[in-house]
Amino acid sequence: MRRGSSSLLLFTISFYFSNAEIAQLVEHNLAKVGVAGPSPVFRSSLIFYFEKQTHSMNLYLRYFDSEVLVNSADEAIDFLSAIDDIAMNPILEKDIRDYVASDVYYPKRYKIRPRVYFIIIKTEASTMQDFKEKKAVRPAEAQGKATAPVLMTLNEPRYGWYEGSILFKRVQQVPGTSKFQYRDTTFVARVKASSGMDCYNRIVAHLAERVDRRSQFPSAKGKNFKFEYLGRCKE
Repeated sequence: MRRGSSSLLLFTISFYFSNAEIAQLVEHNLAKVGVAGPSPVFRSSLIFYFEKQTHSMNLYLRYFDSEVLVNSADEAIDFLSAIDDIAMNPILEKDIRDYVASDVYYPKRYKIRPRVYFIIIKTEASTMQDFKEKKAVRPAEAQGKATAPVLMTLNEPRYGWYEGSILFKRVQQVPGTSKFQYRDTTFVARVKASSGMDCYNRIVAHLAERVDRRSQFPSAKGKNFKFEYLGRCKE
């Protein structure tokens, strides 16, 4: 196979959520990506994990510098009602209560005006300090390590097989409704690539053609993309 050809091997898509229980296993054949001789080198499987809540969640809310950690929808609405910029109304209140009562665990943003939002995050943290510690920077940053070596490794030219893992926000329709929501989705693939960055680009290009265009992909430089060089391959 030529170096410039598309070649992704053994794709596995997994939807992971905390406290998850396996709900079902589905085999799904997607379109061929690369061919080595007469047979395709691509196959895939989908494993769906649906979250099951086993304990109550607290709520973190933030609007600019105003933030709070509460444990009920009533307290969240009281906090937001006290902010002049946020015009609390029955429709907004109902949407917040529905979100709090739902089994949806991704953060939710509410638009106040163009490019201005407030955010609600469900969390297991019992205090504000606990919440912020759980959202601390990555260990390398916390210890003051430079990020340049990471970027050098990402862009280091080394042709061969890579295994890449990407955690992205996938837009999916809520079953039985016309609404859509973001789902944290982990996608793992083995890819013929010339570098870690090339591995990332090939995976994102493949996904972009197969998921809702509103899905959000992380930066290759962040913690939500990981890769491993597996070894050399034939040119």
